[in-house]
Amino acid sequence: MEGYILPPETLTNEAIASRLKNEVNEQIRQGLIKKRNLVYLELNGCSGNIISLLNGQNPDFEYTLNSMVNLRYSNSLMAAEGEQAIEQLMEVLDEDYILAVEGAVALKNDGLYNVIGRWKGEPFTGLQAAQMLGEKASHILAVGACATHGGVSAAKPNPSESVGLQTVLPDRNIIKLTGCPVNPDWFLGTLAHILLYGEPETDNLNRPLMFYSTLIHDRCPRRPFFDRGIFAEKLGDKTCLFKLGCRGPVTRVDCPTRQWNGHVNWPVGASTPCIGCASFGFPDAMEPFVSYDTTRIVQDE
Repeated sequence: MEGYILPPETLTNEAIASRLKNEVNEQIRQGLIKKRNLVYLELNGCSGNIISLLNGQNPDFEYTLNSMVNLRYSNSLMAAEGEQAIEQLMEVLDEDYILAVEGAVALKNDGLYNVIGRWKGEPFTGLQAAQMLGEKASHILAVGACATHGGVSAAKPNPSESVGLQTVLPDRNIIKLTGCPVNPDWFLGTLAHILLYGEPETDNLNRPLMFYSTLIHDRCPRRPFFDRGIFAEKLGDKTCLFKLGCRGPVTRVDCPTRQWNGHVNWPVGASTPCIGCASFGFPDAMEPFVSYDTTRIVQDE
């Protein structure tokens, strides 16, 4: 092998997340590191994040998750139900575990606007679960817009008085994976980094820099149109979508290079503006999602 030069490793975002996942699986197989317990809580939301995560590919989410961690509780994925499921959740409290939470925490009526099960004959709320498990978890991941800052669940008028996870766990360090929903790579890559090296480096809002370091605008393939002042006038136009309300200039995440649905496409690639779902304050602070200049004169109409 002397003198043989290996080709450079690809540095695409997809490859970086994949290397993290493959490395943790290999180290677990060799006994260099151990699988950790994972609790995945779904609180007040639409379950969009767990659906997105199930779309992970090569390897798929279920295979990767099961090979990296012991999944001890998941509202959607576990076989147990009712009080049996909540009993499994309680058993984890005396063990080491990583907590992942999607969905906001409903505060109204002591959390009764979001009941995730029953425990000893009484309603068991998302608020109780978030506080009880969050206090003892070794690491905490807020998965998606609702968990990171309230998201759609906390949008006006917010009848459930929903808040982000940090509000009910003010003293805990929480890694925040913004997005509505999260990309499977953002979650699995962060989880793999925790298993291999501990918590990843984050920005001042606690988002992992390996996914959230750059503005969408700076890596958008339509950026040359912006620089030349060529703007789309309607959805479907192939030029810059900035004047239709695109939030790429204020949204930090790697959608242009990572893409979605098996790394096939992303909103701007489908000629719709970025709606800023990975920004704090989404959705209220990002509205309106599409802006039309109704005073413009269209020559061919």
